[in-house]
Amino acid sequence: MKIGNREFDVRNHTYVMGILNVTPDSFSDGGKYHTIDTALRRAEEMAAQGADILDVGGESTRPGHRKISEAEETERIVPVIRSLKEHFDLPVSVDTYKTAVAREALRAGADLINDIWGLKYEEGMAGLIAAYQVPCCLMHNRREALYHNFMEELKEDLRESLELAKRAGIPREAVILDPGVGFGKTYEHNLEVIHSLEQLQELGCPVLLGTSRKSVIGLALDLPVEERLEGTLVTTVYGVLKGCAFVRVHDVKENVRAIRMAEAIRDGWRQQKTERR
Repeated sequence: MKIGNREFDVRNHTYVMGILNVTPDSFSDGGKYHTIDTALRRAEEMAAQGADILDVGGESTRPGHRKISEAEETERIVPVIRSLKEHFDLPVSVDTYKTAVAREALRAGADLINDIWGLKYEEGMAGLIAAYQVPCCLMHNRREALYHNFMEELKEDLRESLELAKRAGIPREAVILDPGVGFGKTYEHNLEVIHSLEQLQELGCPVLLGTSRKSVIGLALDLPVEERLEGTLVTTVYGVLKGCAFVRVHDVKENVRAIRMAEAIRDGWRQQKTERR
């Protein structure tokens, strides 16, 4: 898969998408990076630690978040995107479900649209992504956590997003799927989808796992946001072993190391055995 000017081997490696929230109210790092200078310093830090993609968000989507206008969200992210493209040779993703915001982000140089509503929030989003010929990450989401057969319905919801992409002219090879941990799901649902990540491979797209510091970890370990690193690393290792191509995280350095170790265990012994032959 090509994102920006980089090729990603989505079959054999798990890449790190570093979270850069330029918001005052995100659940984990709200208010830390909402100026261009602080955002650039954070991006520099994540790049040095091994981030493969920088994911910029201008509106918190945590439970109970305050929805902001398209103009406010655009004002927050566009200057940051332009600065990131000037200073770093990394693909930039934009976390938005609003077509007007996505359009301005793409004009500013964004390389990927990360849509938490999987093209279902606004009709124009799919056509915009197709017109700009950029890849997209389509997340599973529901307004209520009501299911009869959770995993089957989750996969069917993602198939609907894939159909919207296909109708708009977005090629399948330009789509990443995200099971949406923490969105439209109970605690038990979140654990189940992490446990069953391999089932998403049947949909034929790379999978992104986003669990970083989320409530499922807090509930499992009875820990506040600032103490959820170890829990996040466990989910990242699960993601590697279940075939995820991307993880979206706050703590880049630690997750990069966890991925390297998990992949060494998964693949290293095979490689050494082959070399000995």
